[in-house]
Amino acid sequence: MVIRLERPQLELDDIELIDRVVGERQNGRNREFFQSIHPQWRERVARYVAVGGNPEQIERWTPVTEKAVGNRFRNLYLSPQADSVQKPILDTLRERTLNLCPACGEDGTPNTLDHYLPKEYYPEFSITTANLFPMCDICQGKKRSLTLSEEGERLFIHPYFDHFLDMQLIVLCIGGPFNAPSYFTLAPSEDLPPDIHALVARHLVHLDIEARYSHFFRDSYLQLLRLVRRIRSKDLDVLSQIELFRDMELDKSVNSWRHVFYDGVLRNTNLLAYLEVEVDLPLV
Repeated sequence: MVIRLERPQLELDDIELIDRVVGERQNGRNREFFQSIHPQWRERVARYVAVGGNPEQIERWTPVTEKAVGNRFRNLYLSPQADSVQKPILDTLRERTLNLCPACGEDGTPNTLDHYLPKEYYPEFSITTANLFPMCDICQGKKRSLTLSEEGERLFIHPYFDHFLDMQLIVLCIGGPFNAPSYFTLAPSEDLPPDIHALVARHLVHLDIEARYSHFFRDSYLQLLRLVRRIRSKDLDVLSQIELFRDMELDKSVNSWRHVFYDGVLRNTNLLAYLEVEVDLPLV
């Protein structure tokens, strides 16, 4: 599942980056444009950081809604000059080494950067580093340019600013019969405050996470049955061994999918009883 990321520690912060970008355009054809919007641009980026990129609290900037005007910002990201101030910064962000997608937890190195507030509607944040983080291709395809629900509530968790990511966000429910479970469902933890609970639910739905990870949970369950057969063959305690498996996954994250899986097993007292006493566990 989603993980918390530390904001990139770069030579320039996002306000200093704006100042340098505007300075580089003192002799260019867009000099007057960037000089005129310079103070407002700084204010917009400062506002982004202050509210953690929350689109509920950042209205779109009317002066840059026209496509041709917005492209002046977007081109800073899409076509940076080799000697531009932003190019090495963008290259550094792309080179960030992660072993999973921070939006969904998929294993593997995400190979693209996502604009949390999309550059289509918020072009002024195209090169704002606080708005850029790695994301897998599937999540990008699901997220697209979405930001808010019809009720005006933000849809996605922000890995830099949402500090509640240190809590367990999701609980797995495993449905019987336990020799071949009929379903695996995900839901936000009931321990979360109501506003965070609702945000996590929207994040799960709009990235289609439950459907995407159904095969993972089925495979994990089959592996669990094999492990339990071995545990019982060695006269070890099933409950304590599953607790050990769960606790080992904490090294990765409390929201890692394997931790969520073993946590879901341990929450299900009927399933635990089945694993501990069932005589004929399925051969898988």
